[in-house]
Order: sequence, then structure tokens, then C-alpha cells
Amino acid sequence: MTEAILLVGGKGTRLRPLTVHTPKPMVRAAGVPFLTHQLARARAAGVDHIVLATSYLADVFEPYFGDGSSLGLHIEYVTEDEPLGTGGAIRNVASRLHSGPEDPVLIFNGDILTGLNIRALVDTHETTGADVSLHLTKVTDPRAYGLVPTDDTGRVLAFLEKPQTPEEIVTDQINAGAYVFRRSIIDTIPAGRPVSVERETFPGLLAAGAHLQGLVDSTYWLDLGTPAAFVRGSADLVLGRAPSPAIPGRCGDRLVLPTARVAPDAKLTGGTVVGEGASVAEGARVSGSTILPGAVIEPGAVITDSLIGTRARVGERSILTGTVIGDGAIIGADNELRDGMRVWCDARIPAGAVRFSSDQ
Repeated sequence: MTEAILLVGGKGTRLRPLTVHTPKPMVRAAGVPFLTHQLARARAAGVDHIVLATSYLADVFEPYFGDGSSLGLHIEYVTEDEPLGTGGAIRNVASRLHSGPEDPVLIFNGDILTGLNIRALVDTHETTGADVSLHLTKVTDPRAYGLVPTDDTGRVLAFLEKPQTPEEIVTDQINAGAYVFRRSIIDTIPAGRPVSVERETFPGLLAAGAHLQGLVDSTYWLDLGTPAAFVRGSADLVLGRAPSPAIPGRCGDRLVLPTARVAPDAKLTGGTVVGEGASVAEGARVSGSTILPGAVIEPGAVITDSLIGTRARVGERSILTGTVIGDGAIIGADNELRDGMRVWCDARIPAGAVRFSSDQ
């Protein structure tokens, strides 16, 4: 098994404003574009040829990763003129694969942070003779996900839509977004139109009698589709809770990139990242947060579980909790921004303009 497809074409609408100027897989997590962690883990598992299925802001990927040689990979890029969905994207890049009809091809969604044992998934695929093998994970509350029940041998029995009632929750296993396809199965996906692998391809294969195998691997797994999840994923990478060979430094309470400036009395905790050229001033406290390159945190600011965009500025004594600040935005002094607030790129909030408490 030497090649893989990474699906990186999504618009990342749930992550806006992080994805206004940057495709979701290129938003920085633990100091590097998130896609870097996926590529590095694939390489560590023995993959050497990867095709990136791109669409939204597609011209960003190749200038950064080039031919992949710096990561020990051969990377190719295929861009969709119109979004084709997960299955359509897989079919659209099939001509770039080198595998024979019976060979396994790894496929990853571009927004999942996972500790999956990739080799174990491939081994399961080969030993069971499956047509498609799926990484499954167990979740505490499966209501937000499609369910994938399996029999005692791990063979997939059904693909069930998000359950609406307690009676419909027949398993806590969900599709975790990593697959191994028999190469010939990819050619059965209709070409030239949108196809959902989750809603069309997999149920169709099951109905046709194909062998779909599930591997339950409940190590670290996180869907980075929301700002809060993305911030948490970056912190977990820095803290060492999520594995990656691509972290540009040692795991610990903080990761300060070269050329960043942090005042001696500033406090950085909880897996905080300070990107290149960013600055954190005197008396600031930053916990579990990502400060992207060029951002400025002024004296006395308190930032928790938040993401501060490229070249953004947070004013003195401002308090941010669970907040996303878009690229180039300016938050004046003495503001309070709380959970779920998103400030758009280049917005300006005057000093003391937003508060959840008295100004005294």
C-alpha cells in the first residue's frame, strides 16, 4: 500500500471567518497547516504517493507543499471545476492513481484529527478481503452522526442517517472519515457529477452485496469542522494528546514559533500556540488558544480557548473566551467577547464597545 487520496476541497463554511482567505486544511494547527499533520502521518504509515483532491482556494496548496519531497512524498494535485462531493472527488482523481485493480488505496477526509493506526486499517482490509474498509469510532452522543452498525466480525450491516429518537440509536459507532478502497471499486463511482460517498456510494455497495468492513479504533478522534473544535485540536496536538510527527517543536504547555515575541511575564498555558512574527505583551494571559502569524496581543489581555487570526490585534485588558478573530481584525482595549463570537476579517471594534459586565 503506497498511495492515498486526501479530500481537501470543502469550503469550510462552519469555520468562517477562518476560511475566508484560507482553505480549511491550510488553517494552522500547532504551528503548521493542518494538512501537514495528515501528510506526515500518512508518510509514517508507509504511504509515498498522495493525490490532493482540491476545489475551494485550490491555488494555495501547491505553492506550499510543492511536489511533497520535503515530506518524503510524491504529491499530485487535481482541482474540481465544480464541487463534486466526497465520492465525486474520489472518482475525479482516479486517473492519477498507480495501483492495480486489487490494490488498496487509502482515502482521508481533510478535516479529521485522529490517532488512527493506519497500518491496522490496511491490514484489516487485506486480511478480510473487503471491497472497502472504514475507520469507525465510538462517540458518547451519536445523534449528530450517521451510525454504522457491524456484526461480530466487523462486517458493516447498514448506514443509518442521524438518529431522531432514542430507539433509532442502535450503535455508538460512527463513520470516522478514513477508508481503504479496493482500487477497482473507485471506478464504479459515477464520473462527472456530485456523489456523496456516505449517502450514495457506501449504501449502494452494501445493497449490491459488496463486502464493507469496519475497524473500530477509538483512540483520539476529532472533527475539526467548528472553530471551537479546531482550537481544541491545535491545543491537543501541542499538549501531546493527539499524535503527529509534524509538530515544529516539543510537546508541552505552549509552542512559540521562531520570530514570535513573548514578554517575560506573559503566561501561556493549555497548549497555546504563538505563530511566527506574532507578539504577546506584558501581563497577557493566553490559555488553550492559537495566535496566528503576525497577530498582536497587547498588555493585560486575557485570551482563553480562542483563535486570533493573522495580523489581528487584541487591545489592552480585553477578555476573549471561546472567540474567533478574523485575519486583520482589530479589537480595541477593554472589550469582552464571549463563547461563540466571531469577528470578521478586517473588522474594527472600538475600545470598550462590547461588554458582558459593567465597565467599572
